[in-house]
Amino acid sequence: MPTPTTPADLVVLGARVHTVDPRLPEAEALAVRNGRIVHVGTDADTAAWTGPGTRVIEARGRLVVPGFIDAHNHVRLGSDDACVQLAGATGLTEIHRRVTAWLADHPGADWIEAEAFDYSAIPGGRMPHAHDLDPVTGDRPAIVLSYDVHTAWLNTAALRRLGIDRHRTNLPFGDADTDPVTGEPTGFVRNFAVKGLSRDGHRALRDLGVPWASPNRQYGRLLSSLDDAIRFGITTVVEPQNSLDDLALFTRARAEGRLASRLVAALFHPRGTTDADLDAFEAAARRFDDDRMRVGPLKLYIDDVVEPRTAALLEPYAGCRHHRGDTYYPPEEFADLLARLDARGFQCFVHATGDRGIRTVLDAVAHAREVNGPRDARHQIVHVECLDPDDVPRFAELGVVACMQPRHCAPEIAGPGQDWAENVGASRWHKAWPMRSLHRADAALAFSSDWNVAEMDPMVGLYTAVTRRPLAGGEPWRPEETVDIATAVYGYTMGSAYANFLEHDLGSLTVGKLADFVVLSRDILDAPPHDIPGTVAETVVVGGEVVHTA
Repeated sequence: MPTPTTPADLVVLGARVHTVDPRLPEAEALAVRNGRIVHVGTDADTAAWTGPGTRVIEARGRLVVPGFIDAHNHVRLGSDDACVQLAGATGLTEIHRRVTAWLADHPGADWIEAEAFDYSAIPGGRMPHAHDLDPVTGDRPAIVLSYDVHTAWLNTAALRRLGIDRHRTNLPFGDADTDPVTGEPTGFVRNFAVKGLSRDGHRALRDLGVPWASPNRQYGRLLSSLDDAIRFGITTVVEPQNSLDDLALFTRARAEGRLASRLVAALFHPRGTTDADLDAFEAAARRFDDDRMRVGPLKLYIDDVVEPRTAALLEPYAGCRHHRGDTYYPPEEFADLLARLDARGFQCFVHATGDRGIRTVLDAVAHAREVNGPRDARHQIVHVECLDPDDVPRFAELGVVACMQPRHCAPEIAGPGQDWAENVGASRWHKAWPMRSLHRADAALAFSSDWNVAEMDPMVGLYTAVTRRPLAGGEPWRPEETVDIATAVYGYTMGSAYANFLEHDLGSLTVGKLADFVVLSRDILDAPPHDIPGTVAETVVVGGEVVHTA
């Protein structure tokens, strides 16, 4: 070992260092100087790096892992304390109770806003209607966002306030369902994630006076989410859907010292995006391109989600003779679009949940390679919820990253008796989140939380990836598609680094890389799986700086 000429700024001793680097899988200690790792080895040979000014972390046998990279985390949406919280509300009675309690605490509120509504709370598998809210909201407008933020639920007063009627259902922020008999809007709005979270849709909501869309509320959600991220040991966040206007929120957080995690921000490419928009996206990518904040990938949608039956399936939904969902683009048009974006050098994150939606994206990537020639594009298919087995090997063949959210496949969220499982039908359950199949087929896996759709804590995702059991324990669902803990950790570290072209600086504890790491309270590599969710990040280091201690 060469003798250091200058002491390290930070040394970790007495640890179990899980490096995620096959050349040196395990170590006892590491040293950091000028924000980068300068040594990984034993306690004895690391002592030489310690000087009078060196900060020493005595790990006392604790597990040290690379900082988690959350490859799909909506920190800008976050969770809003000003909203009625409906997570865990299993029926209309409980929803009514929570709204009533919130109104008692906020008697002067102009709007009632709620979030985290679960589709299964409405009996009979139908989507909610305005009349389901009206008894407890009265003449005060109410907007309820689903837990996946893909749909919105309005009461009658909100329909009036937002100008929605039988003649105006194609909205800047979504598409309003109508009653098949009367033609009147029901109060349920689809495509909110595609339209309502776009720049134009968000502006429309803000201009119509919906408080949730105001800049101050957005910034508050962002700060809360950023604080949670660093507390959970997430040292790099990939925010997957932003407009150019939204970048000011991140630069403000950075200027105010609130952006402790590194950030990759993808820009939203809705239908109608122009060449001038793409020029502006490229300019933003040039402007924001350092190791703290990078802008550049593009977010697109090919389909929606399974629960309201808006994902694109190869065969009809369970109980339906014909309906199998739609793609947002005809396949040929999407293939040409992806080829044009690929030719300009963009990396694309494409939301796809249904097996037909996923196949449409894979076909488009294959077309782009035929037109442009193969390149290291690392286009991502995000979610990969219902994947036909014939398409599993195509991920590796085409160099497509599977960006997946293990928590989404938990039985209490997607399993038997839940809308996801019932809508696809038991004959297709073998297609559900096939993480092990993709891993065995050498696909690049990047794991993430999809906060605030699911819990941000990587420990929850890791637990689900290795068990596919409910968070509270119980029977697993499709356990043949679990992965081992080392593979799951890799997905949250090196896998996500690779997915975002960060592998040369992040993802493993390797000499020369940026010093982002986490000291965990429990050795999750050896702990019983049921203990993983109770593990906390005791010390979080970003660029050699301790940014959080539990």
